[in-house]
Amino acid sequence: MAGHSKWANIQHRKGRQDEKRQRVWTRVMREIMVAARMGGGDLGTNPRLRLAIDKAKAANMPSENVKYGIAKATGSLEGVHYEEVRYEGYGIGGAAIIIDCMTDNKVRTVAEVRHAFSKHGGNMGTEGSVAFQFKHCGQLIYAPGVSEDKVMELALDAGADDIITDDDGAIEVLTPYTDLEKIKLALEAAGLTAEVAEVTMRAENSIELSGDDALKMQKLLDILEDLDDTQAVFHNAALSL
Repeated sequence: MAGHSKWANIQHRKGRQDEKRQRVWTRVMREIMVAARMGGGDLGTNPRLRLAIDKAKAANMPSENVKYGIAKATGSLEGVHYEEVRYEGYGIGGAAIIIDCMTDNKVRTVAEVRHAFSKHGGNMGTEGSVAFQFKHCGQLIYAPGVSEDKVMELALDAGADDIITDDDGAIEVLTPYTDLEKIKLALEAAGLTAEVAEVTMRAENSIELSGDDALKMQKLLDILEDLDDTQAVFHNAALSL
């Protein structure tokens, strides 16, 4: 199955993360703390925490920071308690956007998200206004050049739902969100390491944007991603920049 190119968007996101390493660490730490608070600090029984720690390692976060975050979240240390919140809205050309945040002050966070939408050409929606256009699933993405046949055989055997080859040769493996880690480990055992491994909200359909509209949409997405409380931004825009 063929799909739109995601590789350029992935590289754009990685480049911005490299520029803002401390912000990445902050977001990963929040994810570690929420995962540990919800499922405990035992990696053997908490797959969400294992994925968060994988992200911490990919971001070169010191192991001492990880241990501190787990201890703080599980009650060994006093700390701020974050809660997860989701906002939905529309970007340029009616493109759907979901923003997942972790915050200790929902009043502040919703005000910042609403301001970003209104200032940069979007509109904030109500709960459920765009979420139906997305699928909650696990996502593994392999770089162009990785053997499609090998990925397909291993992933389907491990229980993946679908394998999509994007226009630029990147390979996307979609999994039930509960089975992401199992399938990720099965492919790693065969020497295949994903560039991206995450539970995501994947758009079922896309809206093509080019020229000024694509630039404006990218600007809005960048602003939303730069908000202090943002953990992840999902959208259905296919941008030709």
